[in-house]
Amino acid sequence: MIIQLVYLAAATCFVLGLHLMNSPATARRGNLVSAAGMVAGVLATAVLIAEQNLIKPTGWAVLLAGSAVGAVLGLVSARTVRMTAMPQLVSLFNAVGGGAAALVAVDEVLRGSGGAVTVVLDVLIGAVTFTGSLLAAGKLQGLVPGRPVVFAGARALNLVLALVMLLGGGYFALVRPDPLVITAVGLAALVFGVTMVLPIGGADMPVVISLLNAFTGTAVAMAGFVIANDMLVIAGALVGASGAILTKLMADAMNRSLASILVGGFGTGDGDPSVAVGASAQVREVAVDDAAIQLAYAHRVVVVPGYGLAAAQAQHEVRELAEVLGAQGVDVSYAIHPVAGRMPGHMNVLLAEANVPYERLREMEQANPEFARTDVALVIGANDVTNPAARRPGNPVSGMPILDVDQARSVIVIKRSMGHGYAGIDNELYGDPKTGMLFADAKAGLAALTAAVKTLVG
Repeated sequence: MIIQLVYLAAATCFVLGLHLMNSPATARRGNLVSAAGMVAGVLATAVLIAEQNLIKPTGWAVLLAGSAVGAVLGLVSARTVRMTAMPQLVSLFNAVGGGAAALVAVDEVLRGSGGAVTVVLDVLIGAVTFTGSLLAAGKLQGLVPGRPVVFAGARALNLVLALVMLLGGGYFALVRPDPLVITAVGLAALVFGVTMVLPIGGADMPVVISLLNAFTGTAVAMAGFVIANDMLVIAGALVGASGAILTKLMADAMNRSLASILVGGFGTGDGDPSVAVGASAQVREVAVDDAAIQLAYAHRVVVVPGYGLAAAQAQHEVRELAEVLGAQGVDVSYAIHPVAGRMPGHMNVLLAEANVPYERLREMEQANPEFARTDVALVIGANDVTNPAARRPGNPVSGMPILDVDQARSVIVIKRSMGHGYAGIDNELYGDPKTGMLFADAKAGLAALTAAVKTLVG
């Protein structure tokens, strides 16, 4: 009874933690509350295992060794993985969660226990999540080509795999729980995870990772049903539901249906940075001193952070520049696109890390009406989310909601080169006559701007 109460308390911590993560101001507390719930759940499980004498000393040694390795890897990852690589890390965590859930079902099959339907669902979802998440992480890390990878017979192969999973799963659940059948289903699901993600482009990978995160939660919930563990069911359901909601929000932010993302990707991933704006466009380069003059004598400046800022870890430099401008009476705010960077909330977390005031952050719906009254829009490494081409049909970003930076009186773009974004097309903003291109690494460029502004204002 006490163990069940601890499980219930842990599940309550998960719910409260998820609620607290709704706001950047309480997100840190939400993480701590959720972590406390997980610690309580793990300790309660260890007590339950010891009380019922479920494993022998060798099993305890394996369990403790595995826990120690996992704890060390988790701590090292948390301290060393950069924010720009966080989507890859999340994808790896998805793979671990899905694979572990599938193994729980496999263990129940070997023991000859567990509900047949939940075992099938656990193996199917867990196996697809495992290989799909590994491939998604590889695409974002550059280990696998970010472009859509399509090969002859891919759809026919997917159809065969789907039939194996459907018919094999139905046979196992409704006719006879044959271990060989569930093995075939699991192998088909592992291959399907690869063939599902391969044809999706790098631009859509964050959406796919969010979807696979929902899959992981669902697999964990199924594992909870298999072994009759209430905490696993609740935790898995929370992850599955929140992942599904996040996937929908991300797809909406890109104005793309989930079906169109899964059927075939768009974008080329991290492409050749030498691609330039079309020949008809006249790109105007701006010097640091000229850009500093525009910023120092503006009344309103809107900063638009993107992946370039995250990659350069330039959040502290942009905060310092904003503070210098603010001391001169300039009204500085930040316009955050829902999918700026590689994950929702990516920019919010980076700016919060640099102690940028929350009240200065503006979501896209709040920021867009302000651009027409903005003297300077300072774009730092944001590409596709500022491309005016999205307002016209017939291109990869058509219909995607963007930040209306081209409505500002003047635009300064800090980029290392004329490289394109994940959608694989040129940004028409760069050829706008009122846009000045400051070619520099975001960190170095912002530091130079801050120094120039300080010199200018005395």
